[in-house]
Formats: sequence, C-alpha cells, structure tokens
Amino acid sequence: MIRQFTKTAMAAAMAVTGLFASSANADGVVNVYSARHYDTDLALYADFEKQTGVKVNLIEAASDTLIERILNEGKYSPADILITVDAGRLYRAEQKGIFAPFTSAVLEERVPAHLRHPNGQWYGLSKRARVIIYNAAKGKPEGLNTYEDLAKPEFKGQICVRSSSNIYNISLLAAMVGRVGEEKAEEWTKGVVANFRRRPQGNDTANIRAVASGECELSIVNTYYLARLLASGNEVGKQVGVIYPNQETSGTHVNISGAGVLKYAPNRENAIKFIEYLTENRAQYLFVEGNNEYPVVKGANVTDVVKQMGEFKEDTINASELGINQAAAVRIFDRAGWN
Repeated sequence: MIRQFTKTAMAAAMAVTGLFASSANADGVVNVYSARHYDTDLALYADFEKQTGVKVNLIEAASDTLIERILNEGKYSPADILITVDAGRLYRAEQKGIFAPFTSAVLEERVPAHLRHPNGQWYGLSKRARVIIYNAAKGKPEGLNTYEDLAKPEFKGQICVRSSSNIYNISLLAAMVGRVGEEKAEEWTKGVVANFRRRPQGNDTANIRAVASGECELSIVNTYYLARLLASGNEVGKQVGVIYPNQETSGTHVNISGAGVLKYAPNRENAIKFIEYLTENRAQYLFVEGNNEYPVVKGANVTDVVKQMGEFKEDTINASELGINQAAAVRIFDRAGWN
C-alpha cells in the first residue's frame, strides 16, 4: 500500500509505484517503508510535513516483504527509511546490509543506549513489555515472580502460549541467551515446555482469552495486546492479572519498534530529520497511541490505559542482542520441542 501526504492534507494513495519512484529524489521529500499500519501514524506524517515542509511518501507492508523489496530494488531503491516492529526484524535488515549507520546527538540524548544499535544502524522508537498473565479470579500464583519461575514443576499443565516461530517468543529467549547463556536458557525452555497445558497455538489475544476463561492458568503476552482489550472495554481484559517479571533482578523483557536510514537513501538528511522528529514528545505520543505501546523517550506521555497498567523496571540488555542471539534461540526451541 502506498500513501503520500501533503502539507495541507493526506492525499489519496498513489496508484503506481512508478509515481513514488519518480519523486524519490525530489527536494523536500522523505520516502518511508513501514511495517506499521496505524491510523495515528497518518497524523504523525501530516504534522511532520506541517513543521518541516518535507512530504512523506509511504509504502506499508510486512517487515520481511519490505526488506526483500529493498534488496530487489538495490541501489535504485527510492526508500530512505525502514520502520519495523521488532528488534529481531531490525537485525534481519541489518544482516542484509541495507542500513547506513549514522550518528545523531538528538537521538543519542533521547533514546536510551539499550534501545538503539551500538553503531547507529537503527534507533528504537517505541517499546512493549512481554509479561506473564494469570486468571484474576483465581489470584496471583504463589512463587511466580520471574520468567525463570515458569519452569517450576508446580506450574505443570498450566501454561498456554503461542508458537516458537513467533518473533516475540524468539526475542524473549534471545534476551535470555544473552543474559545467562545457551545452556541455562535451554534448561529453562525445556522446563516451560514440560508445563504446557496444550500445544502452542493462537496469537497473544487468543492466549489472553484462554487464561481469562480458565482454559489455562498462565501465559506470556505483549502488553499492547492486553491494553487493546482494556481500551476497547472488553471484559476479557479485566479477567487477567499481570506480572511484570524479574523486578528484583534483571527487569522485564522489552522489545521495540525502530527505524534505520537505508544505504541508498536518496534523501538522507530528510530521513535523519524524520527519525529525530519521531522522538519529540508529541510525536512519541502519536507513535505509541496507535498500538498502546510505551514511548522510548523518558517523560513522554502514554495513553490512559497504558498508564493504568503501571510502571516497571525493564531489562537493559541491548536490543541488538535480540537479533544476535536469534539463531541460538530458534535452535533451543527446536531441541526443547516448543513447536
């Protein structure tokens, strides 16, 4: 899907890619390939245009589709920026060599070091936590405070979760590999598998519903799935309790949406300007509002429902580790039979 935004209004979607490409080198343009698809992002682009006079051209698709497209376009790609919704996918893009590292005093001041690439390949723009949930009517289980606790024998037959092919689970295990090494991470994975109620299935929302209904006792989900239910007034959201794991140790695992400037970006300076804009307070609110995420910039506003979910200590392992340890995490899942 291709969209173009003008200073006065959000224009109709362009009909052909050729039109997008023909304006790629025009003055006052930035071309964004984004895996995000939230209506609030449109307000972001319009606001950026109003502030700077730079038009935003947008192509939306899944992260892997966009990465492949950029590779196929090669040096003729009109894309200036890639925005993805997971650190693991940022790593995949990085490994394909499509980013051009850059430094920005603005971004280094606003974006915490653990939420940006050490060499400036990409910068986090929003974050979400991967938390443990339980059936609220039954109360918080005793002895469950950390991810590691999920492998305890007393929780046998209680866990429902999505498959190991899901990037959110891969990133969680990759962070654990980075923290404790492959051997201990595999021991934990096998312990969790032994505690499954059923074969992994569904997305995070389906597993929230399973816990709320009592089909399962526990699950691991991203905070924004629960926040969506709460924001919509869905009673299911009120029927589960939340544990932010590892508050007394390493902190709760977080993942990011992030962006990088592309190697053949025809509008590099505008691209950097746009990413910097996305870390301004108003832009941060609009960016996180669409998906009920957390901002990466300290002190930026969050939606009411996210605020109600409370603050927590987050894991400060660098988000790049989620990609670096991705292959190891997949091997561990396979050996443990997570499926």
